[in-house]
Amino acid sequence: MLNRIFRLEERGTSVKTEVVAGLTTFMTMAYIIFVNPTVLSALGIPFEATVAGTCIGAAVPTLAMGLYTNYPFALAAGMGMNSAVVSFALSRGVSWQVAMGVVVLEGLLIFLLVLVGLREAVMRAIPMNLKRAIGVGIGLLIALLGMQSAGWIIHPEKGPILTYGSLHSTKTLIATAGVAISAVLMAWRVRGALLLGIFATTAIAFIFGQAKAPSRWLALPDFSTFGRADILGAASLAFAAAIFSFMMVDFFDTMGTVIGVGEQAGFVGPDGRMPRLRRVLLIDSLAAAWGAFCGASSTTTYIESAAGVGEGGRTGLTSLVVAILFLFALFFSPVVGMVPAVATAPVLIIVGFLLMSLVREISFDDFEEAFPAFLIMIVMPLTLSISHGIGYGFIAYTLIKLLRGKARQIHPIMAAIAVIFAITFAIQG
Repeated sequence: MLNRIFRLEERGTSVKTEVVAGLTTFMTMAYIIFVNPTVLSALGIPFEATVAGTCIGAAVPTLAMGLYTNYPFALAAGMGMNSAVVSFALSRGVSWQVAMGVVVLEGLLIFLLVLVGLREAVMRAIPMNLKRAIGVGIGLLIALLGMQSAGWIIHPEKGPILTYGSLHSTKTLIATAGVAISAVLMAWRVRGALLLGIFATTAIAFIFGQAKAPSRWLALPDFSTFGRADILGAASLAFAAAIFSFMMVDFFDTMGTVIGVGEQAGFVGPDGRMPRLRRVLLIDSLAAAWGAFCGASSTTTYIESAAGVGEGGRTGLTSLVVAILFLFALFFSPVVGMVPAVATAPVLIIVGFLLMSLVREISFDDFEEAFPAFLIMIVMPLTLSISHGIGYGFIAYTLIKLLRGKARQIHPIMAAIAVIFAITFAIQG
């Protein structure tokens, strides 16, 4: 039945492979179950209620993504967007309900853009070299996040510049051992190498006191934040700029993730098109509104989906497994919390390598596309922002073509996006 529903043989995969891929994706992104409530607690939202909102906010759209698109994409509350929601609410002095209402509205607006075909048209207007650069940039970003979690690189207390960490740290040594274990398993082509790496690193963390068994195993969910987003209160011209800003981040972060992970999985054809793309975008846009409805901020397609793809996940069965595990976490969140960040850091580093391998497909002979591609690849990790990387690259591409007298080679949609990004960056300062 599963083979028929998800076309496993056609995709060259199996139930076992998809289950392992789903477990790997979930364990790589499960940190959001606890990080998201921690971030949103600044707005006075009950922690336990946000845990439930985060789990349901992820499970439902991930399930829909798997069944409706048959792609191994997983969704959850977006890191960065949750901080933006907190910043917006505190700076404007509005309630968290109004802030969630703003996110619901931006999600619905993106949904309308998908319905009229604009979001899909944008993705198809991007030159192939820039699409591949987005995948590489995401790979570098994932690797950077993994290295930060591993303690290999740190932000010094006196400034934002990255520097090297200390191998005298127990956590760093554990994560380093995890990278070594996972890398050797990958080199040996062991099935489930990344998942086994997580288990092995977690075991080492327990031995050295960097992971602990939970004091309780069962947690009853609190649904008090569900349906409390103040959509009417957010539907004001005073919040129009915030809605547009959130929409830009959601729009291009998802676009980058879908392109990057889709390229890694082999879903993007030679012509740069991906089958059933509109279905992916429909689910993702509705997920943004759904996450805010649950009181968990915007839900978006996760770059950690690349971890499951790296394990061979190629169908919606991977997403189905992730959705089931998020529902499991709704009641057993203390168990999920046993896996420390140092255990998932090695996976992020290796997945970053897998995504970065797309760089070999980029043509560096044409400076007019190669330099914008370079900006996309380098700005993403250095700004920790997918949308900023895309924006810098698109603006550079448009300007170079214009100044070279090749305006006709610029797709009108690309030109329009470059102008919007330029205006947005100018407004943001």
